[in-house]
Amino acid sequence: MADEIINRIANSKLVTLDLEDYYPQGERVQLDISQWLANGFILREVDFRASLANYNWEQHQNQYVALSCSTDAILPAWTYSLVSLMLAPFTKKVIVGDQDQLESIIYTEIIQNLDLSYCKGKPCIIKGCSNKPIPQNAYVLLGQKLLPIAKNIMYGEACSFVPLHKNK
Repeated sequence: MADEIINRIANSKLVTLDLEDYYPQGERVQLDISQWLANGFILREVDFRASLANYNWEQHQNQYVALSCSTDAILPAWTYSLVSLMLAPFTKKVIVGDQDQLESIIYTEIIQNLDLSYCKGKPCIIKGCSNKPIPQNAYVLLGQKLLPIAKNIMYGEACSFVPLHKNK
């Protein structure tokens, strides 16, 4: 009789952390402030505030928004704050920057709030492949959070991984 096939990976204490599991639902959008500027460059406060008052903010319900200005307009410091306060009642998150920065900030907050106590003293693999836009920074932050508690930190898949760190 043939030997029974045993899945040693399934029976191990190995913990696989897949950042895709933490990907929050919600549309990501880039919102360009230049649309409310005269000729895309000049902020006239009265006109700017009137444009904001007439804008349909509800269209951004449950979205993650990255604010930017596509022109080289010189904007007062309060500009982004004002727009973000208009968005705040409707959005999940508003940042100043691009969509890569938005994803990075979202994941920074997620990882800061993760309870990884179940990883204490265990070998951990940070899964590397994903179908969602996981920022590179998320892998770095997760590795740093695992560093003081995990026995080993690896990157990849259980069948093919790269060792990153081994605690003594």
